[in-house]
Amino acid sequence: IANCALKEIGMDIELYNTDNKRGCLRYLLTEIAKVDCLKKADWTPLMMACTRRNLGMIQELLSHEAAHMLKNKDGWNSFHIACRKGDPAVIQHLLLANPEVWRTESKTLRTPLHTAAMHGCEEVVSILVQRCGYVPDGRDSCGVTLFMDAVRNGHIFVAKLLLEKHQASPTAADIPGAQSVHHVAVTAQEEALEFLVRDLGVDVNQTATDMQLTSLHYAAKANCVIARKLSPALHMACTGQHAEAVRTLLQLGLVDVVDASGTTAQQLAKKPDVLRVFECDLTSTTV
Repeated sequence: IANCALKEIGMDIELYNTDNKRGCLRYLLTEIAKVDCLKKADWTPLMMACTRRNLGMIQELLSHEAAHMLKNKDGWNSFHIACRKGDPAVIQHLLLANPEVWRTESKTLRTPLHTAAMHGCEEVVSILVQRCGYVPDGRDSCGVTLFMDAVRNGHIFVAKLLLEKHQASPTAADIPGAQSVHHVAVTAQEEALEFLVRDLGVDVNQTATDMQLTSLHYAAKANCVIARKLSPALHMACTGQHAEAVRTLLQLGLVDVVDASGTTAQQLAKKPDVLRVFECDLTSTTV
């Protein structure tokens, strides 16, 4: 298996022919086996070391000129993977080894900063904002911004950091026209909804796309036919109807209006708990 693995990843066995490095090679092959690397054949040893946040292995591989800019089939390189894992020491070392390593995008145009924001890696986001030249509202292929990635996954501290240190816009829109408040309604992040509306003053009645959908439409019926007209990122996030998100939106003052097809959010609701929210007179509740 060792020879097979080395052939697949293109590693020179002679590089590890000394006693003090055989342990590293054995560890590497063990880690490769854990993620079925031989079938993928596009995960490099450096990527695997970043996955395990193994700084010693990363240093060893870089000392032997490991290619840190190589990408896997999704367009991720080792820096993307390190940013997802969120180890500041690994990030600092990779930037020290190559100050330009952050200049990379996946096939869907997602940067390492998108990845760190999405996974709530606050320390890593802080390092990238300070040391790298990312634009404040950099977008992926669906138009999703760094700030959207943070709030729709409930990472409010990361969102605040992007606002304060990176001049992010809480009202930037993706390609179909959906803003952060719509994204957050889809993922049912109630604290993030309150943060956007109460703390930042975002208009909860803002409509999106040519369908004129409000955030209430998004929350009332996720994964509906209308949602399929939205960006793939939104459609993938639409996993169910969210009664608590609907309740929060109504309490925040959102008005249930018709979209471009003449449909209200209440008409999109199917699940009993969501329907019960509309049956209650929440709009008159004092918040």
